Amino acid sequence: MPEKTSKKNRDKNMKRMSDAFKALSNETRLAVFEKISLGQCKGILDKDNRLSVCNVASNFNISLSTISHHMKELRNAGLINCKREGQSIYCQPNDETIKMMVEYLTNVMKK
Repeated sequence: MPEKTSKKNRDKNMKRMSDAFKALSNETRLAVFEKISLGQCKGILDKDNRLSVCNVASNFNISLSTISHHMKELRNAGLINCKREGQSIYCQPNDETIKMMVEYLTNVMKK
């Protein structure tokens, strides 16, 4: 039984990583993710070091709706976490997914 559970977990993790890598394969999405992850956006971070969607959008010459779409894809891929507070939505990197991806790539490089 533990072997089946382990395979299920591995399959689930592979799906999560596949979704994350797929989301990052878009150049704009990668740039948005980088800005959020490195905190390089114009604007003020909130007390939890999160950026609002509007602050992220102000760093790109594309519409707010397009930025929102890219951030939705990043969120669906598990790369960022977003939380609505009042009329603002704040985002930050999902450390758990990033750590999983780094560990995976590190193991691949060792082989």
